[in-house]
Amino acid sequence: MPALIDDSSDGAPTAVAAETLYLVNLLLAPGLAFIVLVVLWWRFRKTAPPLAAAHLSQTMSGSIWAGILLVIVNVLILLLGGYDGPYVWAIVITYFVIGHALLVLCGAYGLSKAMASQCWRYPLIGRPLPKGC
Repeated sequence: MPALIDDSSDGAPTAVAAETLYLVNLLLAPGLAFIVLVVLWWRFRKTAPPLAAAHLSQTMSGSIWAGILLVIVNVLILLLGGYDGPYVWAIVITYFVIGHALLVLCGAYGLSKAMASQCWRYPLIGRPLPKGC
């Protein structure tokens, strides 16, 4: 990972890596991509340029909120009759159509901003942008 940030970089490679890992966590390899994202964030959280720091903090916040929403959906299913209950598919489909799709949309837009070397704050769930963005 040392090649992600160097002194001459504006942080765009790290920002793109963070946004890509966020999307991979949501779509392809949940958990595994989150662990890699946490390692990336932990390693560069204090030394990253403002662009990379912004995207690292946004993707960490988005990933944590995605996990919280998943727990809430599972608790809601259990409270409304369990996984054999009549409301399971209504809850699951509603979550994926609204919640998960919005998280993915934020990640795709964040990736486009990172590729354009621009800072962007996730709506509602994003952390404040660092100084310099």
